[in-house]
Amino acid sequence: MRVAVVTGANRGLGAEWTHQLLEDGWQVYAGYRSELGRLTTLANENLTTHVLDVQSNDSVQLFAENAPLKIDLLVNNAGVADGRWRNLSEIDDEWALEVLDINALGPVRVVKSLYPKMKHNSLTKIAMISSLMASIDDCHMGRSYAYRASKTALNMFTVSMKKEALEDNISFVILHPGWVKTDMGGDRAPVEIPESVTGMRNVLETRTLENTGEFVQFDGELLPW
Repeated sequence: MRVAVVTGANRGLGAEWTHQLLEDGWQVYAGYRSELGRLTTLANENLTTHVLDVQSNDSVQLFAENAPLKIDLLVNNAGVADGRWRNLSEIDDEWALEVLDINALGPVRVVKSLYPKMKHNSLTKIAMISSLMASIDDCHMGRSYAYRASKTALNMFTVSMKKEALEDNISFVILHPGWVKTDMGGDRAPVEIPESVTGMRNVLETRTLENTGEFVQFDGELLPW
């Protein structure tokens, strides 16, 4: 049975990833920070849940130790918004550093801790949930300073890690889920959660060692850096 790890799995995109993977016959090891949320409605013999705070090395290490011995897919989904500061004077530097810690370093901590269990003969895929707002070329409006910077940093971490992971049969993909109707995206967002996750899973199906590290929208469009 294929084994997936999903972080930030208690709501929104993470919960939908968990739901769809279970429906498709995967064993899923799901991380949540404090509340189980939607995970309480996804009871399944193939679902295991565990507390995960991506800011804490101890929490990440304990999460990794309790993970299955062989992992085929990691969905690094946990993340936060930044409050969409309108101008420079509104930037909260302490909160900005926390956003960077959660959104950029958090996923790296997870990859680092789970790496020995993802390193095996068959191809392992790692999905880093980023955003179009990480694109420097596409930054027309500005604002959301910390969120943009954190996701750009996540992209660079990923592109750097892909080089080392090639020899270990691990392929990365950096995914933009679209503007989705989540707590972060709001009600005006045009993309429904199931549509976004289905699209991202379709992108995953096309991943190989040859195209590792690409920045891809949920509908398959390659995005500018």
